[in-house]
Amino acid sequence: MKVILQQDVKGQGKKGELVNVSDGYARNFLLPKKLAVEANAQNMEEMKAKDAAKQRQLAIEKQNAVDTGEMLKKLEVKITAKAGDSGKLFGAITSKDIADALKKDHNIDLDKRKIVLAEPIKNFGVYMVEVKLHSEVTSTLKVVIKSE
Repeated sequence: MKVILQQDVKGQGKKGELVNVSDGYARNFLLPKKLAVEANAQNMEEMKAKDAAKQRQLAIEKQNAVDTGEMLKKLEVKITAKAGDSGKLFGAITSKDIADALKKDHNIDLDKRKIVLAEPIKNFGVYMVEVKLHSEVTSTLKVVIKSE
């Protein structure tokens, strides 16, 4: 019997998948526990409509990430910090500091986890920081660290 899974079922598949299971397993376990629905014409159309809506939403999210990435490439974030005589910073500039400066200066709310730093910035200078906006979209952001 073909059924459409409503939830992830161990050993069978993930939510939204069309799977072929034995009649008894479907009638006695999956259907009564609302883990699946029978794969009739109406349910198949609903599944296709949900898939299409999900694909549209993913395309919108990707386009928003691309637009944000283009905007970030043009921006420059300036951060002032205290340093010792040798030019080494007291503390370090982290992705949280960069996200806060971006919010304060340019009013762009970006999650600190999307800013990729191999290690915190500990010296003055100009840095090109990678920003991962989407699973398929990355951008760069120019960060300038200068003394107070």
